[in-house]
Amino acid sequence: MPVAEASRNAAVLILFGPLDAVPSDRPADDVHVSRDLDVLLLARATTLRAHAGEVAFPGGRVDPGDTDAVAAALREAHEETGLDPAGVDVLGTIAPVPLAFSRHLVTPVLGWWRESSPVRVVDEAESAEVFRTPVADLLDPRHRGVTVVHRGGREWRGPAFTIEPGPDAGQHVVWGFTAMLLDALFERLGWAEPWDRDHVIALPARRP
Repeated sequence: MPVAEASRNAAVLILFGPLDAVPSDRPADDVHVSRDLDVLLLARATTLRAHAGEVAFPGGRVDPGDTDAVAAALREAHEETGLDPAGVDVLGTIAPVPLAFSRHLVTPVLGWWRESSPVRVVDEAESAEVFRTPVADLLDPRHRGVTVVHRGGREWRGPAFTIEPGPDAGQHVVWGFTAMLLDALFERLGWAEPWDRDHVIALPARRP
């Protein structure tokens, strides 16, 4: 993918860990990965100018004080969710992914939550929800599909997931950059299950 001119470096934390209090809703016989595995996600505030209301990994731009993308991802995750970076084992990084539309070059950082710490919405101006979702649910073919976006006279199709973070939260659609990373990672790890690539998932209505 081409790198836009004057792209800014950014990083996101893809943090896997032992399942928290929200169990997978899949029968044990249907699960091809550990039922005790989840991933940390957040829903961006609906008042933000960019990517409002979208589900994302914790992350943001690499600041001058950050030693590298790993440091930036851990700092942003702490600032956004309150997690303790001392409990995270960094497994490595994925090659930076260019986002020409927003002019960012994003380094995904893979982590294992060795010692889980409480997470929450730290700044309501930035995030609406912080939650952990079972990987087994993301892999469920019933929760998979594609989204279709029309922009500039062109049609863009990409992978998508539907998730329900818990009893007090409504359904979310994971799409765009976050869904592409999850889809590529699941395929690379051999976790992906066959799913209907013609199933279109409607994007949530944008809120004012």
